[in-house]
Amino acid sequence: MTDETLIQAASTSKSWPFQEAQRLAKRFPGGKRDAAGNLVPVLFETGYGPSGLPHIGTFQEVLRTTLVRRAYEMLTGGHPTRLVAFSDDMDGLRKVPDNIPNGELLTANLHKPLSRIPDPFAAGFASFSAHNNAMLCDFLDRFGFDYEFVAASDRYNSGGFDEALKNVLRNFDAIMGVMLPTLREERRKTYSPVLPISETSGVVLQVPVTVVDAEAGIVRFEDEGKTVEQSILGGRAKLQWKVDWAMRWVALGVDYEMSGKDLTDSVTQSGKIAQILGGRKPEGMIYELFLDANGEKISKSKGNGLTIEEWLTYGSEESLGFYLFREPKSAKSLHAGIIPKAVDEYWQFRAKIPEQPIEQQLGNPVWNLLRANGYHGGDGDSLPVTYGLLLNLVGVLGPNASHDQVWNYLGNYIADPDPADHPELDALVGKALAYNRDFVASTLARRKPEAHEAAALKALDAVLAGLPEDASAEDLQTEVYEIGKNEAYGFESLRDWFKALYETLLGSSQGPRMGSFIALYGVANTRRLIAEALVQ
Repeated sequence: MTDETLIQAASTSKSWPFQEAQRLAKRFPGGKRDAAGNLVPVLFETGYGPSGLPHIGTFQEVLRTTLVRRAYEMLTGGHPTRLVAFSDDMDGLRKVPDNIPNGELLTANLHKPLSRIPDPFAAGFASFSAHNNAMLCDFLDRFGFDYEFVAASDRYNSGGFDEALKNVLRNFDAIMGVMLPTLREERRKTYSPVLPISETSGVVLQVPVTVVDAEAGIVRFEDEGKTVEQSILGGRAKLQWKVDWAMRWVALGVDYEMSGKDLTDSVTQSGKIAQILGGRKPEGMIYELFLDANGEKISKSKGNGLTIEEWLTYGSEESLGFYLFREPKSAKSLHAGIIPKAVDEYWQFRAKIPEQPIEQQLGNPVWNLLRANGYHGGDGDSLPVTYGLLLNLVGVLGPNASHDQVWNYLGNYIADPDPADHPELDALVGKALAYNRDFVASTLARRKPEAHEAAALKALDAVLAGLPEDASAEDLQTEVYEIGKNEAYGFESLRDWFKALYETLLGSSQGPRMGSFIALYGVANTRRLIAEALVQ
């Protein structure tokens, strides 16, 4: 495939990363260039609030932004890009998080900038946000993301934002004109685009501000009953959220930033303010939020979501990326029950890549994921056993099954099985054992077969008795089908026959291709399962 073929396909692709990239390309016909006409990097940004630790929301935003970044590079034939992970660590701490130690320390420092609060973890970091920023970088590094880290505190304190802050003061009234109509009457009385930091208490103040000298950065406000004139430069103030976002876009030259549906209004207002400041709103996608198993919005304070550590206990990083790739503008359930399907679909899509024309590859989630953080091959790879089949095997073996025991059974299915030769499958065995232990084992209950089902099971047993232990999955599946289609056993459909097999042999209402299961579990072992079912 030539570069021209890829660029042509990328320019018309309906895959969402490429549609986002197409909008960016229209923003910069011929590429983003400086005043001298030199090609310069398009800047992608993701934001992070360091009052908590990185989570799935952090991962999904960086991953999705990276996918758009790579799509843009492909579309333009390799135009340069950068990704900035920005930490809003000048924000005042509004409340004490439930999952952070030393709550008393945080309570004593409420409303101070996160970067000026001692580290409650006592881990040797200079501040609360320094600890969480380090966790963010470790988190992103763990998944191999290519990014540059920028902390708000570094830019504010060093004077890097000083000129941008003066620009806010120069346009103070126009910014107020954007923001005040969006606020409740009570909030209007105290609102200010600028939040001075009290030199007395160290708190980020939510007080009305009067501009005294925009060029010098001086404002006037009330602090503990006293009228104060103070510079907002050099880290002595920060901006209100929507103004801060707009200022950052303009000061850093951000060209693309996506955000959740809950920030839709913020995007609108910040876009207007960016224009007032002499810039323009970045391109970006509004994505939908996560829901729990009951369809309720996930809340960190409620703890009704799924952590990234939990996902990686039961599923792979790749399966998480696969799940996050699909339909970003639709609300997505995020609970343990979705993991097995995501794992198996990831491998199904990966196996399809070589047989797909380039237009379909661009829409294949796995094709995109394999190229997100450096392509190292993998197109067309597959696993010899699905995660669903592993779960059925482990379910039959019971909650005390061991890793080695599962591999012994895999020997029925894989020639010369060696975990070292199948690292992805080996990792999945451990995850299947954990998933069965935590979610499946307690739900399995084999029922007694009905009379017609028992007759069919006896017939299956008789067939298996005449087959070799190494019978192929396809041959076994054919025999199972033939029994289910035999009108003598009274099944209204093959679906009823397979449901009976799952419920009487596996203790579940759903299950795998029975031919594959029998081949994996073994003909003799399956006959023992049938015998157990018939004596219930």
